[in-house]
Amino acid sequence: MNGEWVALREDDGRAYLLRRASGEVKVKGLGRFDAEELLDGYSIGDRITVGQKSLTIVDPSLPEARRNMARRAQVIGAKDSGFLISWMGIGVGSRVLEGGHGSAGLAMHLANVMGSSGTLISVESRPEHAEVGRANMERLSEILPEFPEWHLVDGDLVEVGSIVSGICGELDASIIDVAEPWLVIPIVEPLLRTGGRIACYCPTTSQLEKSWEVAQENGLVIEWAGEMIERRWVKASKGGVRPGNTPIGHTALLLIAAKVATSEEE
Repeated sequence: MNGEWVALREDDGRAYLLRRASGEVKVKGLGRFDAEELLDGYSIGDRITVGQKSLTIVDPSLPEARRNMARRAQVIGAKDSGFLISWMGIGVGSRVLEGGHGSAGLAMHLANVMGSSGTLISVESRPEHAEVGRANMERLSEILPEFPEWHLVDGDLVEVGSIVSGICGELDASIIDVAEPWLVIPIVEPLLRTGGRIACYCPTTSQLEKSWEVAQENGLVIEWAGEMIERRWVKASKGGVRPGNTPIGHTALLLIAAKVATSEEE
């Protein structure tokens, strides 16, 4: 169908996004061509040769979109995004505040699981980063079968409490990725429903410690703190499997805190 997105996938997982439309486009790694002419006569599941590459045509989803996203700011990757989404119970219909949108790495993961009934509010104070993130999210909205109600707010997290409450009333979850998350926790905590969770993405131990202290001062219960370590394995040349040479160690320290009911008065 004209205008639809497809992905051309290499066997190792690398992929290139194309929209079926007339007019020359330049795709990094593939070259210049008219996508409509290139794909004429081909369907999803077919194999196609472009230059020296033999590729499979597939329906794109989150992995293909992430591999092709534009980047300006460092993004929260799949390793940490998947853990946060699972631990915080984010899914269909969730109301989520994302503090520090950047290039939309985390927001793309959130949108993928929230469905059309979810509400995602992303806050970004740097216009040059918001511009890149918006472009990535707009393309993803055309790829996913369902996409949440999404708001991109230009501003500082400590100043958007009324905006957030005006959009969705209260939050199920908030993920904070800013330099001083402890300044944001007192603003977000009143917006959370009882049972809702806040996560802080902290590159350094000092950020983790201060966020931990302020979370507790604001009546939140720390459910989990630590880091996720990823190590891939590969097939050895002489048989068997072994750890790969490029493990992903520290990316950030994660803090997850929950809002609980206040103590019952005697």
